Amino acid sequence: MIFTFFFFFWFLFSLLTKRKRKLRDDTSSDLTHVLRTLLGSLMAFPQTKGIKVSVLLLVGSASAALLLFVLLPSLSPFSSFSCSPSSPASGSVSYAAAGGRHRLLDQISPTADDLEWLRSQIQRNSLPDPPSTPSAWHSLRKGINPRTRAQQLDDLLKYKGISHYEDETGNHTELPCPAELLVEEHHSNYGEPWAGGRDVFEFLASSVALQPSDLVLEVGCGTLRVGLHFIRYLDTGHFRCLERDELSLLAAFRYELPSQGLLHKRPLILRGEDMDFSRLGDDSSLDLIYASAVFLHIPDQLVWVGLERLAVKLKPRKGRIFMSHNMKFCWRIREQCHKRLEKIGLEYVGNYTHDSLLFNHYEIWYELRRPWK
Repeated sequence: MIFTFFFFFWFLFSLLTKRKRKLRDDTSSDLTHVLRTLLGSLMAFPQTKGIKVSVLLLVGSASAALLLFVLLPSLSPFSSFSCSPSSPASGSVSYAAAGGRHRLLDQISPTADDLEWLRSQIQRNSLPDPPSTPSAWHSLRKGINPRTRAQQLDDLLKYKGISHYEDETGNHTELPCPAELLVEEHHSNYGEPWAGGRDVFEFLASSVALQPSDLVLEVGCGTLRVGLHFIRYLDTGHFRCLERDELSLLAAFRYELPSQGLLHKRPLILRGEDMDFSRLGDDSSLDLIYASAVFLHIPDQLVWVGLERLAVKLKPRKGRIFMSHNMKFCWRIREQCHKRLEKIGLEYVGNYTHDSLLFNHYEIWYELRRPWK
């Protein structure tokens, strides 16, 4: 009898070990096969004199097989969920841990299939080429009261909109927003279209294989033309910014964040113009720091002060600093540039060019990092 039990459990263990790496796509079929195999082997096992396999033993064996078959795959590490994150730069979908769970990452850049789909939809709907003149473009406007941005602003200032509460006591507006922000005048505060902010985000996020759990600091985030995309992609509280312009901060807080539904992301945006980053993260904590056309407007000496303070904020090896347009603050001292970078704990990596998706434009970016030891 002891030998029979030994053989039974040895056979069961061997069979389930071979099966534990398979997915349980067809549990019923596999279970039936296991039980039939076990029962057949036990019935066929040669009976030793005085030893009989009782019905109770067979039932107990089948029950044990059922229990182990159900539990073993769930306990096996091979059947648990896993998905290695792929680089967001590839445009593929990946996963990231968030609060002990896995969540789908937002795709950073459109794929070739995405662009082909968009073109097919334009063709499917028989949409013509866009008008080439302002008058021709405006002739396409439809609606109950089509307006230019200037006309819309004038209407808001004079009439408060088509439907509104005359008595201020009945006004239910939670976050009153200036009319100039409502018509998005601040979207024209830049030297290029507002849509260029997405181009910058895609380039930077792809360059560093950005993950939602990373910490990002923008030096001079303005009205969040670029920052909105980082805030939306990153985990709550993982975007930081130091901005000195009052109008830009008003647009960011009173229009962009609430209108884009991003208040819950709690970005840390602080007013300041002294390159004091002490309130924006611990040392060695930041994965990405970037400045889009900011250092062009700052005296060279202050740029060097800022870079020295930013260097200690970068994560060793992984952390990067990106600056757009040029590095005149460094080029002006020529051969001393690399030595001065080394002195403040940085090294030059290279420069890159990225194109815009929606208009004829390109931008040059320069990359710095902490030297590898």
